[in-house]
Amino acid sequence: MEHPRFSQKMHPLLKTMINQTEEEEEVRDAVLVTDGDSEIGQMVILSLIVKRTRVKALVKDKRAALEAFGTYVESMSGDASDRPFLKRALRGVRAIICPNEGFLSNVGGLKGVQHVILLSQLSAYGGVGGVQALMKSNARKLAEQDESMLRTSGIPYTIIRAGSLQSTPGGQQGFSFEEGSAARGNLSKEDAAFICVEAVEAVPQRGFMFEVVNGDEKVSDWQNRLAKLIEKADQKLQ
Repeated sequence: MEHPRFSQKMHPLLKTMINQTEEEEEVRDAVLVTDGDSEIGQMVILSLIVKRTRVKALVKDKRAALEAFGTYVESMSGDASDRPFLKRALRGVRAIICPNEGFLSNVGGLKGVQHVILLSQLSAYGGVGGVQALMKSNARKLAEQDESMLRTSGIPYTIIRAGSLQSTPGGQQGFSFEEGSAARGNLSKEDAAFICVEAVEAVPQRGFMFEVVNGDEKVSDWQNRLAKLIEKADQKLQ
C-alpha cells in the first residue's frame, strides 16, 4: 500500500507556526535608516558604517546608493506603506533612525523593532513665520503625525527635537539641551546625524524627547549624557 502523498499546499496553521518560529530565531542586529538618499540620511549611514554597524537603508535610487556605500549598506527601494515590502525592510532590524519626517506616519506597524530614533524639526518649524511658515506647513504636519505615532506605538523611542539644521561642519561646537532652545537655536546637520547614531544604544524603557542645539556645553561621553537626559525625562513623569 502506497503512503498517501502530502499536499503540496501547506496548512495555514503550520505556515503560521513556521513564520513565528523564524521571527523568534531571527537575529536583529541591523539599523534601518529611512530617507537614505537625503543629505542627513547619508551622514547617518556614514556614521553607522564607521561604527561597523550592520546598515539597511530605504532609498529611491539603489544604484546611486551602491555607488556611494558599496556593500556596506543593504539598500532597499519600495513603498513603506506596502506591508510585504515593509516586512522585508524590517527583517533583522533592531533600531530605526528617521532623519526626516514622513516615514512613521506612513507605515502600519513596526513589529519586532526595539528602538526608534526620530530627528524632529517640529520645534524649529514653530519658530518660522510668513512665507517660510507656509512652505514648512506640510513638513510640520508630518512631524506632528510622526511624533504622535511614536508616543502611541508601545515601542521605546527617542525624539530628538533639533534646532534649525545648518550646513556647517560638525564636531566644532558644543551643545545646549535647554527646554525651548530648539525653537530659537541652530544645529549642524553633521552633529544632528552624529547624535542620532549615538542615540541608538541609549534605549529608554518607554520613550522620551529632548531638545538640542549647538551651544557651549562640551559632551565627551554621549552615552552618559543621554542616560542623564533619559533620567530627567523619567523624573518628570513621576
